[in-house]
Amino acid sequence: MASGSFCADRNALGRRVSKSLGFHLLQKQHHQHIRQFSFHSYSGSGSNPFNESMHATTILSVRKGNKVVVMGDGQITQGGSLVVKPNAKKVRRLGDGGEIICGFAGVTSDAITLMERLEKRIEMYPGQVTRACVELSKLWRTDKYLRRLEALLIVVDKDVSLTLDGTGNVIESNDGIVAVGSGGSYALAAARALLDVPDYDAEMICKKSMDVAAELCVYTNNNYTTEIIEIQKSDEGDKNKSKSKK
Repeated sequence: MASGSFCADRNALGRRVSKSLGFHLLQKQHHQHIRQFSFHSYSGSGSNPFNESMHATTILSVRKGNKVVVMGDGQITQGGSLVVKPNAKKVRRLGDGGEIICGFAGVTSDAITLMERLEKRIEMYPGQVTRACVELSKLWRTDKYLRRLEALLIVVDKDVSLTLDGTGNVIESNDGIVAVGSGGSYALAAARALLDVPDYDAEMICKKSMDVAAELCVYTNNNYTTEIIEIQKSDEGDKNKSKSKK
């Protein structure tokens, strides 16, 4: 009797363990499914299930006449639905004289780290913004730590407007207009439409284009940070001379 009772208890225990293991297995499969769903729903670059932060902003740069303007909104969104800060500064000046402007979309700490690295490259290659950006892009792409940083950068000076995306690309704009972020496409389209309007300078084009992006993109607000580079006539002359020499 004792032996039979022991066997019955052991069988009952085995059934409870099996049922518990089955439940945990189903739970694990459910969580895996949720993670996969989140990955496909949110991933912008295919590397992080929370990559919506890569796009949750709008940064725009317009080059026209004797002005280069970079403008960015101030909204920081958490979890895709909660606005945690309305007046963040996502556009900053770099270099000793502030002759270079950088705007970013993405994780703030990652972007600041990248801008610090870019400043070091600017010090190494003074007056060569494109080369500094290429060197940063190479480091960003190959370094074990930096390649995990998630941000998009716009870098402009009096001569060039560049976009860095972390995949090794350093893209120079052919029309002087660049934009990144969730509202970047709206701002870019509006800026290109307004570029030929005679009475609109670069700052006005930026402002109106950012207003369009703020109306259409839920991750963009109207608290803009604006930085401007005034291009002197001597600078334009030097640039034209360098082009003619080539």
